[in-house]
Amino acid sequence: MGEQGEAVRQIATSGSTMQRIAEVIKWIKADFIKPLRVEDLALAANMSPSSFHRHFKAVTSMSPLQYQKQLRLLTARQMLLTENVDATNTAYNVGYESPSQFNREYARMFGAPPIRDIERLRTA
Repeated sequence: MGEQGEAVRQIATSGSTMQRIAEVIKWIKADFIKPLRVEDLALAANMSPSSFHRHFKAVTSMSPLQYQKQLRLLTARQMLLTENVDATNTAYNVGYESPSQFNREYARMFGAPPIRDIERLRTA
């Protein structure tokens, strides 16, 4: 009945827009390393690409590609912190084709290149 009532109803309703977006999010999370095509995601959600993009952004506050990038970078950061891998191999392991693009996007998201960020986290 409250302010979030409609959103809760959408989540609980089978086949609702919110539930279809949630299914696509699960699919992206399970396979975030592979390249995404918004058209394929929209088809999986049984929506037009523009409608899918709008609903996805309403749920996640970002585009599907931004969401995938965030998943990749968060996973990369975790790998760099917990495994003995370098930034180049990590970039490839999370789906980047270019280590330099990975380094740029990593620095943009976390405020420092991978090596400096991880050193900072380990000494904090």
